[in-house]
Amino acid sequence: MPVISTNTAANSAVRYLNVNSADQSSSLSKIASGSRINKASDDAAGLAISTRISSDVVALEQAATNASHAIAMLQTADGGAANVSDILMRMKALASQSASATVTATGGADTMRAYIDAEFQELDNEINAIASSTRYNGQSLLDGTGTFGNVLVGSDATDLISLSLETTADLSSATLGIAALAVDTQAGALAAVTALDTALDTVSTARANIGAAQSRFEFRAATIATSVENLSAANSAIEDVDIAAEQAKLSSSEVKVQAAVAAAASANSMPQALLKLLG
Repeated sequence: MPVISTNTAANSAVRYLNVNSADQSSSLSKIASGSRINKASDDAAGLAISTRISSDVVALEQAATNASHAIAMLQTADGGAANVSDILMRMKALASQSASATVTATGGADTMRAYIDAEFQELDNEINAIASSTRYNGQSLLDGTGTFGNVLVGSDATDLISLSLETTADLSSATLGIAALAVDTQAGALAAVTALDTALDTVSTARANIGAAQSRFEFRAATIATSVENLSAANSAIEDVDIAAEQAKLSSSEVKVQAAVAAAASANSMPQALLKLLG
């Protein structure tokens, strides 16, 4: 029914213009941001899932850093322990030399053994120096005084790996049982050979424990990297916009906006046409 007091056609055209304009703006914002979810109303459930996944990814990235720090610490400890092992082998060589009855010198066997013992004692002191000076971030790693604990290597508070070097790598000469050794006599040298074998076994055990812990952290770091990759892919499927599909929606919205503008203009001319009937 043609009327002039209420332009129903114009109201309808404007309503569709607003709807199509909102769709156009939404598509533009998604394309510009690259995200399918720019506000909660776009996908409330998807937003909640994406937020949780994103928080897990952030936590896992830090966990990867934690694991790398633990690996670096263990590598530092193993490097120091390797040096201790080398020194112990040299000390065993000196003890074996002093234990031999063939040791002779101008001043006599005991004088020669005193020279050997001088190096032997210096090497003993160097073991203690290595044990106390092998540090990571201010913590001594090889003298039993460091304080360690759990390393967080996941996105949950229970994802922990214990790092307890204080109980597995105390390589001071007293702990190794060589602090009181001397090779200035043949008897002392013979006793030193046996004690040094035990000390070498202790260092080898410590290095094995360090290596085992390092291996576990390395595998965990690889697992974390895989998890970050997979979670990022899952989050992308939820959050990232499909540019091709959204561009198609934008093109459709643009055409609809133009059509609604034309329809509104046409509707606004209808009352003018009706006024001609009054003439």
